[in-house]
Amino acid sequence: MSLDARLERLTIEPRGPLDARPQVPGSKSITNRALLLAALAEGESVLRGGLDSDDTVVMRAALEALGIRVQIRETSTEDGAGSWRVEGRGGRFQPPGHPLDCGNSGTSARFLTAALTLGDGEFVVDGNMRMRERPISDLASALLELGATIEVEGQSECPPVRIRGGALPGGTATIDGSRSSQYVSAVLQAAPYAQRDVELRFKEGVVVSRPYIDLTLEVMRAFGARAQWVDETRLRVDAGVPYQPRDYAIEPDASSAAYPFAAAAIAGGHVTVAGIRQDSLQADFQILDLLERMGCGVLRENDRVTVRGPRGPLRGLGEVDMNDFPDAVLAFAVVCAFAQGPTTILNVGNLRIKETDRLAALETELRRIGADATAGPDWLRIQPAPLHGAEIETYDDHRMAMSFALAGLRIPGITILDPGCVSKTWPGYFEVFAAL
Repeated sequence: MSLDARLERLTIEPRGPLDARPQVPGSKSITNRALLLAALAEGESVLRGGLDSDDTVVMRAALEALGIRVQIRETSTEDGAGSWRVEGRGGRFQPPGHPLDCGNSGTSARFLTAALTLGDGEFVVDGNMRMRERPISDLASALLELGATIEVEGQSECPPVRIRGGALPGGTATIDGSRSSQYVSAVLQAAPYAQRDVELRFKEGVVVSRPYIDLTLEVMRAFGARAQWVDETRLRVDAGVPYQPRDYAIEPDASSAAYPFAAAAIAGGHVTVAGIRQDSLQADFQILDLLERMGCGVLRENDRVTVRGPRGPLRGLGEVDMNDFPDAVLAFAVVCAFAQGPTTILNVGNLRIKETDRLAALETELRRIGADATAGPDWLRIQPAPLHGAEIETYDDHRMAMSFALAGLRIPGITILDPGCVSKTWPGYFEVFAAL
């Protein structure tokens, strides 16, 4: 049993400077995309380095309930990495006879909602209490425009969602991508099996977290699909070009790597993460540029990145637009609490519909440790102030637990409540953290 799974609370011991080479788990975003595309392909795929965490377990369990066989060959207890064989069925999903419980996994709920329009029969996608507060109507509207039969049955445009499969006719649809890029990725991944080519246009030309759409396109093309941008506001996927089974390696998770990088910024010393592609499309690696601007040293060489803590005080950055990489906001916000000078993080309103309302949670917990934090509709301002220890509420949100543990590297008395919530994306996080 992991350290964080045993405890209801965990007090972080201050330390530094660091000299660490943590092993970062595989990308959750890529793992869940690759699992779905391997299931849609006809034949056996091998996924190497996939993340074994709550979110990917939910996706695997749902696919198995839909008739897809997934064999786990290896799993590392330290970083959750594994080698899996997925026997795809060419888009033929069988109704499980019960709602698919996606927990609080947004990628699972949204990706499956679109993919199940291809199945034969009726399906219900549901989740936990928080998932029933996370809107999905923007995705459903686009699928309806493409000819699917789908109904959002929950309150306030949220799951459960009922899908009557049979076919996705395809054509042109306008999608509201202002709240989540996952809606766009969900439609794209199902589109190769539509009856006609699919063209997606963005409502008012707006989409958040565009790099995640680029990541979706990259994985789709790796599995043989033909999908591309037409221009800045349109995407096109060719119908009748199905996914092909393949051997696919999943790179380390940029969202997870943000935490050890931020640890070096806060505690000083050096942290090196290996296995990072120089041409990676994972958006959260952009946190490296921000840390560099704050005064950290960043060394990129071959397949590894080293972050060195600043030689002087961290610098506040004034205003920073993090719309492209919102998952890195939480770790970055904690770093900003240690800077000299304020930082305002802009254009991140979609954080309010994540695992918790992350803007509200950040404001509350940063204030709890003494920082002057203020959240607006789509922004967060952090004004450094004398910091002190506190018990940190995590709101069943893995990124809250991982981010505020960073503060404990410098501040005595930081206690993380419900540390086990990190199992959503990095089950061994606190074991790795303790070894920094």
